Amino acid sequence: MPSTSWGYRAAVRIGAGLAPAIGLVDRKVGDGHRQRRGAAARLSAWAAGERDAARPLAWFHAASVGEGLQAESVLLELRRLVPRCQLVYTHFSPSAEPLARRLTVDAADYLPYDLPEAADLLLGALAPDLLVFSKLDLWPELATRAASGGTSVALVAATVSPGSGRLRWPARALLRAGYEAVSAAGTIAEADAERLARLGVPPDRIRVLGDPRFDSVAARVAAVPPDEPLLRFGRGAPTLVAGSTWPPDETALLEAFARVRARRPEARLILVPHEPTVDHLAALDRRAARACLPVPARLSTAEGPSPLLVVDRVGVLATLYGAGTMAYVGGGFGRAGLHSVLEPAAWGVPVAFGPNWQNSRDAELLLRGGAAEALRRGAGSPGDGAVLAERWERWIADESSRMAQGGRARAIVLEGLGAARRSAEMLAGLISSRSPRR
Repeated sequence: MPSTSWGYRAAVRIGAGLAPAIGLVDRKVGDGHRQRRGAAARLSAWAAGERDAARPLAWFHAASVGEGLQAESVLLELRRLVPRCQLVYTHFSPSAEPLARRLTVDAADYLPYDLPEAADLLLGALAPDLLVFSKLDLWPELATRAASGGTSVALVAATVSPGSGRLRWPARALLRAGYEAVSAAGTIAEADAERLARLGVPPDRIRVLGDPRFDSVAARVAAVPPDEPLLRFGRGAPTLVAGSTWPPDETALLEAFARVRARRPEARLILVPHEPTVDHLAALDRRAARACLPVPARLSTAEGPSPLLVVDRVGVLATLYGAGTMAYVGGGFGRAGLHSVLEPAAWGVPVAFGPNWQNSRDAELLLRGGAAEALRRGAGSPGDGAVLAERWERWIADESSRMAQGGRARAIVLEGLGAARRSAEMLAGLISSRSPRR
């Protein structure tokens, strides 16, 4: 079995050692580090009291919310296929905590740093029959040690963008042992399969199964009741829901909203920042005032629809997209990457986003299908806000065209269904081909 190099182990130890200092200036890093310190002990305590030696155990890991949503639909299908299987879920980012709490699993917690002693402790306590990584967040120390101990290692919803840093030196060399330990991998598309093989997964262990995120998103939308209170914030007026926004997105959105309101005073904007911190919300209030816009209402205190509603809590965006007649998805003006465009598409609303969308396969699918609009960067005149305002007004003025575009968006989501079931069948095959570890 392959094992990690001294270079990889040294890099992880350096990163783990620097985390407390970085956490002093980066709240998310600090929160994650504090939770990670006790994660191994908490999971081991669960195993000591709740691990059933007569049942197989599948351990799912997903880095953050996006990867978690892809894992969720596969996890639910696996529970239906192998109902006696115990399920453990770990994540890396603090933003995934709300998702982890609502998953129907036996235990959920943070993943400790990828160090030999932590991996050995958890593998010994949990004795998993199956270790599943979502998307590409595979940790080599954990993967190689799991495989050496007889655990099957799998990837679901695997996707490798052409510009992924993992394909370049030195990351490719440092991570290769982990990918060589994979027993089975389900990729989203053929191109992902080719790049995954370059990372080290044996080609005969790779299958193209599609993206289970489509199943997860469609299920979440279908589960929202028609009388959901959040939906009332968009009723009665043309409403644009802007989700997972960053400051560059918000600059364009507020400028565009000011332009649209001058000619369409009935228009509304629901703004959902990616990180609704106190400082971020205060800055939004100041920018709205400078744009001569109404004072933003807060979702936590709003009693009904408002011209400008700012969402000050997390976990509601997927539902709030259903309150809109059109949507904007953030991240396309910065380096962090475009956030998920599938939630608004599943609601059947047309989607707009910034110019940096090229690493999003879903955005490409919507653009090719005539279901989305990518804004060009404003380098002078017209600016980003003016371009968005023009698209926004056209959506309001031409309802039939807007609804047709939204219908195409929903159809693309429906065409992508089924990957969760196929991925779960792959995992169930790995479980059924072996006896329980204990």
